[in-house]
Amino acid sequence: MRKGALIGLDPFNPVASVTVFQFNPEKLTRTLGPQTSGTAGSIFETERLKGPPEETIKFDLKFDAADDLDIGDGITESLGLYPQLSALEMLVYPKSALVITNTVLLATGTIEVIPPSGPLTLFVWGPQRILPVQIKEFTIEEQKFDSNLNPIEAKATLALRVLSYNDLSLTHPGYWIFLLHQIAKEVFATIGSIGNVDNLDELFE
Repeated sequence: MRKGALIGLDPFNPVASVTVFQFNPEKLTRTLGPQTSGTAGSIFETERLKGPPEETIKFDLKFDAADDLDIGDGITESLGLYPQLSALEMLVYPKSALVITNTVLLATGTIEVIPPSGPLTLFVWGPQRILPVQIKEFTIEEQKFDSNLNPIEAKATLALRVLSYNDLSLTHPGYWIFLLHQIAKEVFATIGSIGNVDNLDELFE
């Protein structure tokens, strides 16, 4: 079975934010908010679409160190689930090197310092669904601990906002990743519609 993943693409630290799901979520909850113009007075205006819908994806991730502890994995025995949880958490942390750089700039009298950018985060759910996302909600519930208080069983609850070409510049790689996703979705929609054409007669029987 394929594994889902959250991957943070960061040229300064390319492997710091890679989380391949140990257990795939049992369900995904997807909420789509259509982006209509909302202009009253003309049916043609109210039906205009300003862009793709705003989509939120919610799910739970489970982590369990039992198998690695059973085989005597040294890292797991020393740190429990800290490495796996830290890789997930790094998706919402600015890189410390950039924070230090900005601190030095402020100390030397720089008037304006640009906040560090986070990584481009991709939600990977099979080859048909690779999406640029922004983490909007993030809760970690550490459920069991070893004798050193390292977490050995945990659950993370995440809410992701899908970033579309409305959110990103033309030169941003996420712009094209989302556009390719929409094109693929249009192909799937055509396949689904063709499959339903034969059922149209049943509507009028």
